[in-house]
Order: sequence, then C-alpha cells, then structure tokens
Amino acid sequence: MTDFLQINNKSNPLISNYEECRLYTRHYAKSFYFSSFLLPKEKRYAAYAVYSFCRYADNIVDMANKSTHDEVERKINSLLENLDDIYSDKDFTNGNFSAFKDTVGKFNIPKFYFTELIEGVSMDIKTKRYTTFTELENYCYKVASVVGLIMSEIFGYSNSSALTHAIDLGKAMQLTNILRDIYDDYKMDRVYIPQDELIKFGYPENDISRKVMNDNFISLIKHQISRAREFYSLAERGIPYLTNDGSRTTVVLMQKIYSGILNKIEENNYDIYSQRVFVGRAEKFAITGKYIFNFAEKKRFSTVNLHTRLSTSTQTV
Repeated sequence: MTDFLQINNKSNPLISNYEECRLYTRHYAKSFYFSSFLLPKEKRYAAYAVYSFCRYADNIVDMANKSTHDEVERKINSLLENLDDIYSDKDFTNGNFSAFKDTVGKFNIPKFYFTELIEGVSMDIKTKRYTTFTELENYCYKVASVVGLIMSEIFGYSNSSALTHAIDLGKAMQLTNILRDIYDDYKMDRVYIPQDELIKFGYPENDISRKVMNDNFISLIKHQISRAREFYSLAERGIPYLTNDGSRTTVVLMQKIYSGILNKIEENNYDIYSQRVFVGRAEKFAITGKYIFNFAEKKRFSTVNLHTRLSTSTQTV
C-alpha cells in the first residue's frame, strides 16, 4: 500500500508491512480501529492486513473519477493477479502484500471472499442505480458482508451460525453508510436508495441535489433506518458464537457505534444534509465503558438466542 504511506524501517518487510496496514486502517477506518483495541495482537494486526487489502480495492474504484476507465480496469486486474499469486504455491515476493499473504495463510481465509469483494467494489464503476432492494442487497453482501465473513475467520467462532449473522451485520453497516452518505454519493452520480422506494415515498433524485427535507424525505429515511435496524437485530444473534478473547467485544462495539449513527440521524431530526453524521470519540468511549461495565449487557451478548437461524454454511443473497 505504498501509494499511501511509506514506512522508514524496511529491515523486516513482514513486520513493517503489518505496521503500514495498521496506519492505513487507523486513517480509513476510525470506528473499527477504535473497536479493535481489545483484540489479541496477532488477530488485531491480521484484521488490519485484510482491511487494508479490502480498502485498497475500494479506493481504486473510488478514484475512478481521477483515472481513465482503462487505468482503473488495469489496477483491478493487477490486484486480481496479485491475489492469484498470493494463493498459489509460487514464491510471492511483492512486499506490499506480505502481511496480507501471511494473514490469509495463517487464518486459512478462502480466496473467493476476496474475489467477491473485488467484484462488489467494481460494481461502482458501471452500476450507478439500483432498481429494487434485492439488487442493492446483493451489492451490500459483496462489499460489506464478505468483509464480515473474512473477519469471522480471524476472530474465530464456535458455530457456523456466526457466519450467517456476520452477513447481517455487514448489510446493516453498509445500509448505514448509504443512509449517511446520500448526498456525497449523489455528487459522484451514485444513488444507492432503490429507485422503486424513491418513487414510493415521492422523493425524486432531483430533491437530493437540492437537499430537500420534507415529509416525504423523513418517511423515506425512517424506512431506511428501520430496515438497517432489522439487520442489526439479526446480527446480534451471532455474536455469542464468537471467540471470547476480545473478538466478541470488538464486534459488539462495532455494532453499537455504527447503529449509533442511526440514533444520531434521529436526534438531528433526520437531517443528513447539513453535516456528516458520525459518533465522536468521546461518545465511543462512553459506549465502550457502558458495555464493559454492564454485566447484564455482556451476558446478553454471551448467551445464544434460541431463535438464532441455524446455518451449516454461509448464506448469500
């Protein structure tokens, strides 16, 4: 990832690349970086390595407006070739991916997760609108749920139901991102809110450009919040299956911080236009303390819900 940061000490490429991944994650994923502090060091740095790969793929596409289509395609193909080499038996010498290669081997992470992720982020090049939620849900699975599945292999789990609900959490978080970033995405000619729902609630795209806030807008936003919360609720059921070495707490904090964005939107009277909605650092510390010292809450996230959907394999849309 040397296009973003250069680490001075290259005496040990593996260690220095892990450090580079940590800095990359700290820069791009503040909520995850904050939530990861209780993870065992090996898992924490592994999570940084895979996050950096995923974010790097996403950044290639997000920079498409500053690059030609051919250049973006070339970079994506190069990333796929690197992925093939990493998972092959050949000696892989690209130092930029040394931590990533070490991680996927150590935690036995399936290659197809990463190819699905690259397929997902690449959808942003050509797909600018989604007709229905079914179409959007497929996108959310590829760009976010897959990351949850990858992280689950690092965190560890006792039952494969954890994977089903990792998919739910990924969708919930991506829907939260979409809701928060409606206007910024529109400026990039991307509208993720399904077209049939814009029609249903009487809120045309032109109203996004003018930042119109009316009753139709509020009804539309309430609908999106309700859907995201349904996925957060489903996601909770998989958390007790995660390893209780800090991994479970990391996921709980991520869920609470991200769902907290929905609370902030409501507190701001559904105004997602005036300023970017986020959970501040002080609020993150408050969420963390409230969870860590609330034994009833910790017990709730440690107890298997009998209504948890049983799963023998991951479920895609």
